[in-house]
Amino acid sequence: MAMRELRYFGDPILKSVCDPVTVFDEKLETLVRDLVDSVKPAGRAGLAAPQIGVGLRIFSYDVAGLTGYVVNPEIVELSEETHEIDEGCLSVPELWFPTKRAKHAKVRGVDIRNEPIEVEGEDVLAQCLQHETDHLDGVLYLDRLTPERKKTALRAARDKDWFWKR
Repeated sequence: MAMRELRYFGDPILKSVCDPVTVFDEKLETLVRDLVDSVKPAGRAGLAAPQIGVGLRIFSYDVAGLTGYVVNPEIVELSEETHEIDEGCLSVPELWFPTKRAKHAKVRGVDIRNEPIEVEGEDVLAQCLQHETDHLDGVLYLDRLTPERKKTALRAARDKDWFWKR
């Protein structure tokens, strides 16, 4: 099992738009295996490549016994029905805030052989798919908070010892 070191809020890679994967080789297989291994510990639901310092469009997920990954994911469907759901992030540890998310989401992408795959789900899986795809677009869940919650969250993050300081 290869656990990769996490990047934390303040690291510029977390605010960068990731490049699509164009080379499907052993390096990609290793990266995907590392992402899947790194999402397995308890308390984790998803992990995007930029969270381990890689600027490519890939994420892994492990929700309710369903584990997998998507290369070059794109959200292709979101329900009109939304809800506020407590959300946290491995790159923003210890901070949880109610975040508005669609109750259902569908993502399309490819696997490590560049074959089409689709993942869809409700509630927590839908939240995970949206959250991880956001990471690949340089968006953190903090960016989706109401202005007051965002202000509180940013203040709290800056006071944490994990906050990436230059």
